[in-house]
Amino acid sequence: MEDARIIDLYWQRSERAIAETDRKYGRYCMTVAENILRDREDSEECVSDTWLRAWNSMPPERPSILRAFLARITRNLSLDRYRRRHAQRRGGGETDILLDELRECLEGGHRVEESLEAAELAACIGRWIKGLPQRDGDIFTRRYFFAETIPTIAGRYGLTENNVTVILSRCRGRLKQHLREEGYLQ
Repeated sequence: MEDARIIDLYWQRSERAIAETDRKYGRYCMTVAENILRDREDSEECVSDTWLRAWNSMPPERPSILRAFLARITRNLSLDRYRRRHAQRRGGGETDILLDELRECLEGGHRVEESLEAAELAACIGRWIKGLPQRDGDIFTRRYFFAETIPTIAGRYGLTENNVTVILSRCRGRLKQHLREEGYLQ
């Protein structure tokens, strides 16, 4: 079923909207959640919560890209669940590693999670990503938005893990410079 039709079902308050969303995007949202949580049960709950959040959001929202809309909801729910689960203990997980990698770009006393949620900063980073070469932007997004592992990214693009690490390191350096130029960093 086409996305526009699925969105129409939400607007009509048809429960079929959830079934169609799950059929078309269930595995995709599950992958987003599992990349962050690394736990099947928690990921399943986040995907179920995604459908509820989508139901409660439409109307009034009418997403232009349903897949991205659902991924954003799933990602945010997964990160919230991850933070709650790891509030007492830090370290060791892939999500901690990727947040630590980004932390070097965002100096100061703020936690990276809080800084990334700021709308202006997010918009600035989004514009910066769009200015990257396509492959670099895709790799950066796969790592830091979808929380894919370095080996997964390397396999997807036919690169070595070292190449991916170097690309990400250079991107983080360019992001840091961009954020300085935009006045977010000293």
